[in-house]
Amino acid sequence: MRLVVGLGNPGAQYAGTRHNAGFWWVERIAQRARAAWREEPRFHGAVARVTETDVDLWLLKPLTYMNLSGRAVGALARFYRIAPEDILVVHDELDFPPGTIKLKRGGGVAGHNGLKDIAAQLGTQDFWRLRLGIGHPGPGSDVAAYVLSPPLHEERMAIEEAMARGLDVWPLIARGQMEAAMLKLHTKVPKREA
Repeated sequence: MRLVVGLGNPGAQYAGTRHNAGFWWVERIAQRARAAWREEPRFHGAVARVTETDVDLWLLKPLTYMNLSGRAVGALARFYRIAPEDILVVHDELDFPPGTIKLKRGGGVAGHNGLKDIAAQLGTQDFWRLRLGIGHPGPGSDVAAYVLSPPLHEERMAIEEAMARGLDVWPLIARGQMEAAMLKLHTKVPKREA
């Protein structure tokens, strides 16, 4: 991996909303690595450099709002000549309940406007995704209002637990050992009986 992008919306009013789950995760990576964020106008976002691996790894939080996330990703990827397969996009996932986290490469964008814009800017959907489940409000519900509101306490706790599992496999992801990361992340450990 050479670029890890957390998706979200800038501004204090969005900081605690479900749509900012990607921001939450990359902020924890930066905190763990003691990497400082700085705004980079040429990349339309906040960036942090992590040197956990042999090559520089960039963390990016687009400050363009979700629908234009690709503008930031495309600018940084072009500048540093980062191939799509070396990019991980961390985002909220309506189709998974809170507490679910999955890693995959490529696939559709399932109506996620941030992913749609990134795919358009990169010219491909063949980049890695770390999907953080936030749940779905149900048929006929206002999805925009749902993703732009904070999760309930129980949901936030489940999301935090999923993010912790993602952080556990971060060293594998950083080294590009994606198959091992997926195996560890997607394998359910049976619960012990009391």
